[in-house]
Amino acid sequence: MKIRVTKQFNFEAAHALWNYDGKCKNIHGHTYKLFVTVIGTPISDNSNVKTGMVIDFGDLKKIVKIHIVDIFDHAVILNKEAPHKSFVNIPEMFERFITTDYQPTCENMVAYFAKTISKHLPKNVNIFSVRLYETETSYAEWFASDNS
Repeated sequence: MKIRVTKQFNFEAAHALWNYDGKCKNIHGHTYKLFVTVIGTPISDNSNVKTGMVIDFGDLKKIVKIHIVDIFDHAVILNKEAPHKSFVNIPEMFERFITTDYQPTCENMVAYFAKTISKHLPKNVNIFSVRLYETETSYAEWFASDNS
């Protein structure tokens, strides 16, 4: 029996889309909502303290917090190709300044998050989907079944 388990996370971040033709080329912020869904078979070993669980919500929280939230929360995120070095002291202005190998769109961020989280899941637990809301009405979603 396979069960899906989902946990929600929230974080604040600013980004800009380099070489974009709209308002998002300017640094602006979002309250991101991240939904991580994993799939697995509940543990059936009664001697295991996690019996009945696919994954302990606390363990999933720790994985996502360490590898995503603690890094991206209140960060400024820019594509490494953007000419950020020509901005006056921009890297030094921010404690959390992230340059990515990708354009930091919602689509690319959700794919990066899925790849990162999947590396840290316990054996027998797999990532099923990741949904990232950039605004209340706009989100990107990544499904393992679409990417295998």
